Amino acid sequence: MVGLCHSVQGTSHLLADFAQVPYGQMQWACAGINHLAWFTRLQHRGKDLYPKLMQQFEEQIYGESEIDRREADLVRKDICLHFGAFVTESLGHFSEYLPYYRCSKAGRGYLGSGYHGESRFYASQWPGWRKNADRERMKLVKGEKELDLQRSWEYASWIIEACEKDAPFRVHGNVMNRCAASGESAKLIANLPSDGCVEVACMIDRNGIQPTRFGALPPHMAHLCASNMAVFDLAATAVIERNRDAAIHALMLDPLTSAACTPRQIKTMALEMFEAEKDFLPEYT
Repeated sequence: MVGLCHSVQGTSHLLADFAQVPYGQMQWACAGINHLAWFTRLQHRGKDLYPKLMQQFEEQIYGESEIDRREADLVRKDICLHFGAFVTESLGHFSEYLPYYRCSKAGRGYLGSGYHGESRFYASQWPGWRKNADRERMKLVKGEKELDLQRSWEYASWIIEACEKDAPFRVHGNVMNRCAASGESAKLIANLPSDGCVEVACMIDRNGIQPTRFGALPPHMAHLCASNMAVFDLAATAVIERNRDAAIHALMLDPLTSAACTPRQIKTMALEMFEAEKDFLPEYT
């Protein structure tokens, strides 16, 4: 099994634009967890692109550059300056994995409007998105609209082609943190939990999906990933064991939730949610 996202594709193209280099000439390495993977290497013809980008980000955030701060991706640029590498996923979503930006006046200054970090944006927009998507699908079903067959950078069709034609192709996929060829003890990312899911480069051909070993992330990057993996681990336990306490503890460990609420507040909200959803969660105790 492999989990697919488009954050790596989108962000790698974005970084090429930031650095003003042709995408096809850029060399890079990226690994971590979904929505929090790090571009640990970013080069153009062997030259490190980060010094140029760091200077650019520094001027945009702390200098007097005239930019639209509402759409300037300031969260990821700030994390890059202080952690040493750019990360995947847009700032509005990425900031939900962190304790730094959504819970203080200073931090919220890095957030933008709409998709770029506006509070409740997804919750507010989802009903309309769902309605419009349903309407567009019905047009396709009724033959009122032609299906767009233009290939995108979403991975699925490329994976199918690579397998069926034995045409090697690389994707970044979410897989268990184990090297199948080396036994259960070897990890794809050495300093992340072996029973967790990580996002790494995967080679695809007739043999299927073959994750590649990345090695170790810089420790501070690994620990930020691991803090979120602990939440996922307890959340999975809650689902598998139908365990309310595990769900509540997962919320208590969440970096953003713990930055905003006390343990008592978190537990109270969780129990209120369980009560509201009790008809759908009869087995949780």
